[in-house]
Amino acid sequence: MLYTDLLYFCSNLKPQKSSFRDSPQENGVQTNQYSSISPPASPVAQDEPFSTYFEEKVPIPESPNQVFSFRKLWAFTGPGFLMSIAYLDPGNIESDLQSGAKAGFKLLWVLLLATIIGLLLQRLAARLGVVTGMHLAEVCNRQYPTVPRIILWLMVELAIIGSDMQEVIGCAIALNLLSVGRIPLWAGVLITITDTFVFLFLDKYGLRKLEAFFGFLITVMAISFGYEYVLVKPDQGELLKGMFVPYCAGCGPVQLEQAVGIVGAVIMPHNIYLHSALVKSREVDRKNKKEVKEANKYFFIESSIALFVSFLINVFVVAVFAQAFYNKSNMEVVECNATGSPHTDLFPLNNGTLEVDIYKGGVVLGCFFGPAALYIWAIGILAAGQSSTMTGTYSGQFVMEGFLNLRWSRFARVLLTRSIAITPTLLVAIFQDVQHLTGMNDFLNPILQKLPFALIPILTFTSLTSIMNDFANGLMWKISGGIVILVVCAINMYFVVVYVTSLNSVLLYVLSSLLSIAYLCFVGYLAWHCLIALGVSCLDFCSRVRNRPAVLIEEQSEYDS
Repeated sequence: MLYTDLLYFCSNLKPQKSSFRDSPQENGVQTNQYSSISPPASPVAQDEPFSTYFEEKVPIPESPNQVFSFRKLWAFTGPGFLMSIAYLDPGNIESDLQSGAKAGFKLLWVLLLATIIGLLLQRLAARLGVVTGMHLAEVCNRQYPTVPRIILWLMVELAIIGSDMQEVIGCAIALNLLSVGRIPLWAGVLITITDTFVFLFLDKYGLRKLEAFFGFLITVMAISFGYEYVLVKPDQGELLKGMFVPYCAGCGPVQLEQAVGIVGAVIMPHNIYLHSALVKSREVDRKNKKEVKEANKYFFIESSIALFVSFLINVFVVAVFAQAFYNKSNMEVVECNATGSPHTDLFPLNNGTLEVDIYKGGVVLGCFFGPAALYIWAIGILAAGQSSTMTGTYSGQFVMEGFLNLRWSRFARVLLTRSIAITPTLLVAIFQDVQHLTGMNDFLNPILQKLPFALIPILTFTSLTSIMNDFANGLMWKISGGIVILVVCAINMYFVVVYVTSLNSVLLYVLSSLLSIAYLCFVGYLAWHCLIALGVSCLDFCSRVRNRPAVLIEEQSEYDS
């Protein structure tokens, strides 16, 4: 009876989509359900015109017999910088400044390590898009059964909406600081709705111009936060020591939690989906192995440059607050309450450790280094919020198209996602103060801890030769990728546990426990398929059960004879 039930269960797993073990070869030819995988039809070929990022593809110049070409690198430049914006969103900036204020320079090595891990994961995402001609959401749609696919989509959408809320909060605070309080927070939230729609029309002028605009916003951030860095003049020796010595002397639970927060802020799940889609914007003949190999090389170089730039900007922010405000008490900055500005009563009259966020951070910079420091800080935050909002919109569009095969216009997509993100943010901005608005980031951080739902699928699919052919992960990449994902997911879970235990409510404990059990069960399901793809064939019991009847028939035939 048990055997019959198991056979029935496995037969309903839709093996054409859910079996993650490469099929054996017949007569030297790989025969499996993935070998015929192909990208979806171009939207241009559909009956109704549909606006998409891929309406225009960038041609790649010819450079015969050249190992490296700057012209080709320039042609491939774009997707990596759009991807790197997720490493510079307001959530990351807040994590950076809190790291500096709470731990000084001691956690810079964590930021460096997280960025390197992010680069390796982005490499897998880019390779998947280049080799298959499909992005991660499209591959998930074809390989996972319906129920897991829908759950995976919901988790990724939740992460996108949570990230979108943080970006809206950042823009609203930046506008409030720039206007010296004349633009209230609720008005800043509303403004972010309209300007996002305006920016989305930029790609009508061409893909390269859109990428150039994103490059301009990254430049604004680099100049803004670089100005603060030069103004504060951090100790370069302490900075280098904190960056390259993996040790945190005198650190406690506060610093440990902050280190975990850095990893969670830097590596965003929807960014893996985004990057795997953006690389499709270049003209690459996927049937030509040399062109695919070359595209993988140039995309990796471009991503390395882009993430190096984003790392420097993050270092600017950490170093500024580490030098100026590490180990500072509220009494030492209480003069900010008496500057005559509208930013009063931000800091209590006690000797407690100074706590800063992107709002208070701008205020204290203005108090100690002049009004210019405040306004330039706000300009940098505004650029971070606007750029990450637009790339978040693209992420949402790609995820919805891939998982559900729904092709909405960007206008409809932004309207849906932004409405969901705006409503709670607007209510808090209207009925509460800036402390409650910035405090929403603490609530949103656990929502954003959905890394397993991007990292496990990307490692799974890039390890299958039936999908990646000659570009599948080698043994070293499989082992190192598995270890990295295990560590990152463990850090992720630690962050969620720390937040849940701080709630101090039995009801919330019970609810969180039930959700955590469901969460772990689904992660276990994804990990099971991933391990099979990595070569742990003993876990592929469904294939053995499906093959068992044939074995029984053969044994019966031998017995009868």
